[in-house]
Amino acid sequence: MLEMFQLEAMRHAFVAALLVGAAAPAVGVFLVQRRLSLIGDGLGHVALAGVAVGALTGTSPVWTALVAAVLAACVIEVIRVRGNTNADVALAVMFYGGIALGVVLLAKAPVEQGVSLNSYLFGSILTTQADELWQFAVLAVIAVGTTTVLRKRLFAVANDEDFARAVGLPVMRTNLLLSVLTSVTVVMSMRVIGLLLISALMILPNATGQLLGRSFRGATLWAVVIGIFCGAGGVMASYQFDTPSGGTVVLTAVALFLAVSIASAIARTAAIRRARRSGHPHEHYDGCGHPAVLHADHVDYLHDGHRHAAHHDHWDEHGDDHHAPTRHEEGIR
Repeated sequence: MLEMFQLEAMRHAFVAALLVGAAAPAVGVFLVQRRLSLIGDGLGHVALAGVAVGALTGTSPVWTALVAAVLAACVIEVIRVRGNTNADVALAVMFYGGIALGVVLLAKAPVEQGVSLNSYLFGSILTTQADELWQFAVLAVIAVGTTTVLRKRLFAVANDEDFARAVGLPVMRTNLLLSVLTSVTVVMSMRVIGLLLISALMILPNATGQLLGRSFRGATLWAVVIGIFCGAGGVMASYQFDTPSGGTVVLTAVALFLAVSIASAIARTAAIRRARRSGHPHEHYDGCGHPAVLHADHVDYLHDGHRHAAHHDHWDEHGDDHHAPTRHEEGIR
């Protein structure tokens, strides 16, 4: 396995996978919160048209694709805010029109440009050049840095726009910023994962992180770690088994999600049995039937007039002031 790092192309591929693996879940977590999980696919369609423009004009496809994706993201946000009954049709026209335009323009691009349609649709990480790696690094720093600094604001707006607007947060500007960050992530990932697969790396690590994390912050950290692991592990597996890198990375993420889901279900069943023997006869989780109340960076569950929050191997009961735990229950999570 170590011999892969003796090849310059594999070193570039490995670093690119690490950058994408960190950035995609960091941005995708807010898309999941807003129930816009598949928006990356749509922006990828439009970004392909930007790639084609770059090929025709002889400019960097990364930057022309970024311009196209950012413009599309802003249009999407305006359409979403207006709430027009024909919004779905308008988005479909833009997405499918974008990918059709990209296919047609790429067919007209000069052969010497060396732009392959498949390399952008499904990824071609081994063709990543040193200058592109620097571009990816800049975009990754922008995506991860912005989501880290503005995490609380992005979460507040994604979780409840009406409340965020009521307390004076700039909802429209924040949503536009998230749309731009999504565009940055899509464009950065197109050579590594592929425009048709990038949404998977934005969503699957977050789905896995939600199973492992006890809070929004914890789930986000888990998602980034999982994204990095899947990116690096997928590239190494693709080298070992001679398979396409983008598909291998995504399959790694799928396999990890399924493994954690099964392990979580088994652990939850065991915890419920322990909890029933320990005086707390119910295990709380999303969809358990008890209302969930956001508290700082974690969630309390309303149960029999009390607020219960998971804390390591037991449950804390929070008082009506919803600030500090008043006593510990013996229930085991």
